[in-house]
Amino acid sequence: MQDDQRQRLARLAAAPVLDERPLRQQRWVVLDLETSGLNLNRDQVLSIGAVVIEDGAIDFGQQFERTLHRHDHKLAPSVLIHGLAPSAIAAGCDPAQALLDLMEFIGDSPLLAFHAGFDQRMLGRALKDSLGYKLQHPFMDVAELAPLLNPDVVLRDAGLDDWIAHFGLQVEERHNASADAQVTAEIALILFSQARRQLLDSPRQLEQRLQGWRRKRQQHHGL
Repeated sequence: MQDDQRQRLARLAAAPVLDERPLRQQRWVVLDLETSGLNLNRDQVLSIGAVVIEDGAIDFGQQFERTLHRHDHKLAPSVLIHGLAPSAIAAGCDPAQALLDLMEFIGDSPLLAFHAGFDQRMLGRALKDSLGYKLQHPFMDVAELAPLLNPDVVLRDAGLDDWIAHFGLQVEERHNASADAQVTAEIALILFSQARRQLLDSPRQLEQRLQGWRRKRQQHHGL
């Protein structure tokens, strides 16, 4: 790692905690990753897209997009999903530089993603491998928030496209990181509005309700 990168790494904001501030007052970073596959231990992050929710709206002045250079990247079936040709990967940013840019963009904000566990683990491994950095920022999973706040909607193992259709959103583009981050943010705003109507108006309250929802699901599946 270069000296300037070490200095930037040392200046990164500390990870936030989910607190009691109203949802509209929390800055959120909505993240999506495109990867070379779904293997958490072997596959790599190829591109990152992120948008910001601030003051209860998507802030189009705060957007992040990077394609990461991978010298050993081979053509894989996942290219049919993300559309990133080997030439785009070869022309991408240095991973350490791109990941530092991302963490500076995130700052002290919590993260939202659809199927957040996957993005959290893939990003965490990329940061550790490239920067020796331990990711500690909290992630909230939009794929869990949606059924939590819409208990009467029967969508079994619903994916992002299912919730896009359910909420009647118009999406011109899918399966690139920036477009998926934006539509995930649109769904998150709908869910935050529903949460306020259900008297859940802080990140901490939402997380606590999610923990209870997960426990009930585990007990139900354990029966």
